[in-house]
Formats: sequence, C-alpha cells, structure tokens
Amino acid sequence: MNSAVVIPTYDEAESITTVLDGVIASVDSDILVVDDNSPDGTADVVRAHPEFARNGSNGRVHLLPRPGKEGLGAAYRAGFEWAIQEGFSVVVQMDADMSHAPEAVADLLARCSGGDQGGPADLVIGSRYVRGGSTVNWPWHRQLISRCGNLYVGLVLALPVRDATAGFRAYSARSLQALGVLDSTSNGYCFQIENTWRACRAGMRVEEVPITFTERVSGESKMSGDIMREAVFLVVVWRLAELRARFRGMLNRFARVGRGR
Repeated sequence: MNSAVVIPTYDEAESITTVLDGVIASVDSDILVVDDNSPDGTADVVRAHPEFARNGSNGRVHLLPRPGKEGLGAAYRAGFEWAIQEGFSVVVQMDADMSHAPEAVADLLARCSGGDQGGPADLVIGSRYVRGGSTVNWPWHRQLISRCGNLYVGLVLALPVRDATAGFRAYSARSLQALGVLDSTSNGYCFQIENTWRACRAGMRVEEVPITFTERVSGESKMSGDIMREAVFLVVVWRLAELRARFRGMLNRFARVGRGR
C-alpha cells in the first residue's frame, strides 16, 4: 500500500526526531512534515534526519516549509494536497508531540486497506473514547473539555462517532478528494470535526479504532480559546445549513405534489 504520513509542526524540534524514527520503524510509509516556519528550528532538525529526501535521494522523510503559522487545518490541507499529487493511496495525519504513538500507524493503515474488517474504510479515526481507548497524563480540565466537546458535536450534528475531534486518523486518497477536504475552510481542531461530519453525511465507511493518547512531554499545546470558539460556532452553522436545506427540500416536494393535483 502506497501511503504517506502527514505531520504538521510549529516549534516541535524537541520531539520531531523521535516521531520520525518511530514511524519509520513501524511502517513503510513516506513522511511529510509541514512546518509553519517554526522559530525553534524544527525544519532544520527534519533536514538533518538521515532519511531526509535530499536532492532527489530515496529518503522517506520530506519537508514542506510554509511562510508562517496559518493554523492546523491549513497545514493539513497543504500536506494532503502534496500527498494526492505524489500519488499516495492512503494518507495518515498525526501530531508531532508523541501524543499519538507511531506504532499505532500500522493499525490505521490496515483498516484503510481492509484488514479483517470486511473491506477498506474511507476514514479511520484513532479514538480515545471507544472501548480500549484511553488517555495518559492528560489534565482533568483538558479531558473535560474534550469529552464535552465531543458530546456537543455528536448531539448537534447527530454524528455516530465517539471522537470526532481526534487528530490521529487515516483517509483513502479517494475519500479526501470526494469529501472536498482541500476546499474546506475550518482551522484548528474544527478541521477534524468538519471532515468527520462530511464523511458521515456522504455515507462513507468511518471506523474508530482504540488508541492511547499521551499528553505531550515537551513543547506547548496549541489549544486556545479562539480554536474552541471556532468549533462551537461552526458546528451550529453547519447544522443550521443542513436543517434549512432539509426544510427547502420539504417545501419543494409539497409544491410538486400541489402542482400534480
């Protein structure tokens, strides 16, 4: 299976080498680091990696430098576009801070290729909140925010997914294109919610597999009030747009029935 792992970075110099080494040891995937001009020199650390694809070499580590910090969603869209253009059939996304275990990438890839689940999934979510999933060393207030956020998303958007905000996931390249992910506009963790919502509404096969999420041991969290407010606002906007479209559809059907009489 021709796969790529996309890792967005901003000031992750302390952990990125460990993540790269872990992924390389676990799977045969290429790795793309999308760096938003990290002041701590993350890009230089990536370039110094022994597997860095330098000057046409066969290295498995690639770097997509960007001019500045534009948000998680923008970084992933850039990384996904690169992966699609390079012809990869499955694309994994994961964090650079070791909160997502590199050895778990293989499980996500297996589910996207079919494995023993009766066929390939379009989207595989590494979930903290299905049976077998867990969190380690996560502050209670972060757990509360995450669980309440997922409950809110599930109720408002009526999603059959336990961890819609999860950032550890795998997509088939075909599903990325069908979902119009490259045309999405959300940033922050709302990017994960939007793609989950689009996949569910499109009737795609979405699977959740249990993972252990570990709190970062270096660097700083990118969570902010703006990110949370974006998610709260856009979830309502999307749901209202759905309800309006449904209402217009009902009116049109009634109108057609009336004309038929």
